[in-house]
Amino acid sequence: MTTRRAFLASLAAIGAAAAPPLSWAAAGSPTHLAAARDIDGRFALYGIEAGGAVTFRVDLPARGHAGAAHPDRAEAIVFARRPGRFALVLDCARGRVLQRLAPPPGRHFNGHGTFAADGALLFTSEQVSETSEGRVGVWDVAAGYRRAGEFSTHGIGPHELCLMPDGATLVVANGGIATDPADRRKLNIDSMRPNLAYLGLTGRLEERVELDDALHRNSIRHLAVRGDGLVAFAMQWQGAPEEAPPLLGLHRRGAPPLLAEPPLPELLAMRGYAGSVAFAAGGEEVAITSPRGGRLQRFAPDGTFLGALARADICGLAAGASGLLATDGLGGVIAIAGGKARPLARHGAAWDNHLVPLPACRPPRA
Repeated sequence: MTTRRAFLASLAAIGAAAAPPLSWAAAGSPTHLAAARDIDGRFALYGIEAGGAVTFRVDLPARGHAGAAHPDRAEAIVFARRPGRFALVLDCARGRVLQRLAPPPGRHFNGHGTFAADGALLFTSEQVSETSEGRVGVWDVAAGYRRAGEFSTHGIGPHELCLMPDGATLVVANGGIATDPADRRKLNIDSMRPNLAYLGLTGRLEERVELDDALHRNSIRHLAVRGDGLVAFAMQWQGAPEEAPPLLGLHRRGAPPLLAEPPLPELLAMRGYAGSVAFAAGGEEVAITSPRGGRLQRFAPDGTFLGALARADICGLAAGASGLLATDGLGGVIAIAGGKARPLARHGAAWDNHLVPLPACRPPRA
């Protein structure tokens, strides 16, 4: 495991001749990535395998949020907690920082990114700090993560973005919230308009989807994509808590969005906040989590409510070996299948919001 001293040494070595890249097998064959705060207060990115064990650990200089895994080599990008001014390129096999990325002046990262299908490009979620206008940053991986361009997200305050199964389209969660760059104060709650935007890899807007006017305060934040193109999106309500709107939406291109509505007590239990969303292995179930409510809710892909599980500070969520894999702020790694939770491991780390699957572990077509 990488120490703080090794992390600092690796920073000093940036720019030195790079060693040949290794495959994910050299990093212990993890199935997922997760950022965490250790019990001693340090921050790190971890690799986790299907049984819940840690396969690698690399120190971070500050709190991480989410990451992106290169499809072939043991290389990950981890993003600072939003709004962030850094993203680190990590060699997960050798436990070192390869490069530190920074957005252009007047911009900041918004915590998420994704690689192109062949790993040649990295796409990052960004916004203009003064106006909150969304941007997708484009980075040339073969050229040492050189900034290669950018394009509009066609919305305000983007958060997660994902590559669609066709490999030629990005879907972006434009949260709709404009924030003060000095203190992150929300400036436009009464007029916010979140949307899902489907963009070509050069920035062409292919489709944009908005919610009904009554739900314009439902900020679209996180995404999951099934192998057949069905998109699940998780929302965070900016209105009165007692209004308790649905927090999970499902969308197929060319059709209107479908909102998945559980019973009212379950809506209230989420406390207006969905922190992660994922399709289960096989793609026949989709779930959202709420660390604020200590709740995981399960749905069929047609929006039918299947049930809920209570778990303190649960948030990280991804497809697992035979269902779902989840993490919580108490160090737990939990397998969920058939509506039942099975603890796999507990580590001395408070897991952050997201559990990032490696490309081979994403849900297939259903």
